[in-house]
Amino acid sequence: MRLPLTLATATLLLTALAAPAGAAPPDDWQQVGTDARSGVSGLASEGAGSDSALFVNDNKRPGQPRLSRVTYREGAVAVGRLAWVGAEPNDLEAIAAIPGTPGEYLALASRGIVYRVRVDGATATVVDYAPLPAIEEGNDYESFALVARDGKFAALWADRGDGPGRPATLYAAPLTFASWGQPLFGTVTKRTYTSAYPAGDGTRHISDLAVTGSGRILASSASDAGDDGPFDSAVSDIGRVTLSAAGRARVTLAPSPVRLATFPGYKIEAVACLPGTTDALLGTDDENRGGYVRSAPYCGA
Repeated sequence: MRLPLTLATATLLLTALAAPAGAAPPDDWQQVGTDARSGVSGLASEGAGSDSALFVNDNKRPGQPRLSRVTYREGAVAVGRLAWVGAEPNDLEAIAAIPGTPGEYLALASRGIVYRVRVDGATATVVDYAPLPAIEEGNDYESFALVARDGKFAALWADRGDGPGRPATLYAAPLTFASWGQPLFGTVTKRTYTSAYPAGDGTRHISDLAVTGSGRILASSASDAGDDGPFDSAVSDIGRVTLSAAGRARVTLAPSPVRLATFPGYKIEAVACLPGTTDALLGTDDENRGGYVRSAPYCGA
């Protein structure tokens, strides 16, 4: 599904905004936020056939937006903020839809707390929350994805890494839920990953993850020189995940990951496959420049 080129919003009149000097987006990026409080840190489609997706905002102060919705219809893009009810997270960085459970999602904060939320209209209610397993000192999590097979689930997430001296660490674990909704993680496996591009100081080797229907693992990588940039990003096919009938996840990283595209000037922090299509929806958190979205055909076989 291609995002349209005309821009409008439900809560923000973005058509009247001009991009900062020297940073005008190409036509295929659509602006969904105008400042550091409204960037896109993670994305999840609201389901097959839906024309909307949820995105998390990495805000830290009480009362600031935590979750928003972007709706893309012919001729317009609309953005609405959702009310957050329950324990208020600090610095949400990723979100994934729970397969087979419409309206329910897992959202991940940067220090490793996973929130199960139920979305009803313009309200997101916390069902429960739990820490990730295998949290290590200094880890900073920006990515989270779910895979499913025959009612079994597994989760993938990553410490983002930091520049040439600290690769990303990609984790995988079986996932179940307690009767009251709390996420429960099984035995963890992990792999390290270093992006080929970007590759300098300030590189976040994995800034988000998505898994295609055939099990390909897509990862965004981004460099961040500060709140005013410059930024740089790439999206790559980095390997494959399989899920056994017993719910065990096996991750195989490619010896030579395939770089699908580069995006100079943008800090991609969100990648989500759109169900029923071959498209990925990409989102950026460009700090003081706000956030942008666009689609790209990365989720085919």
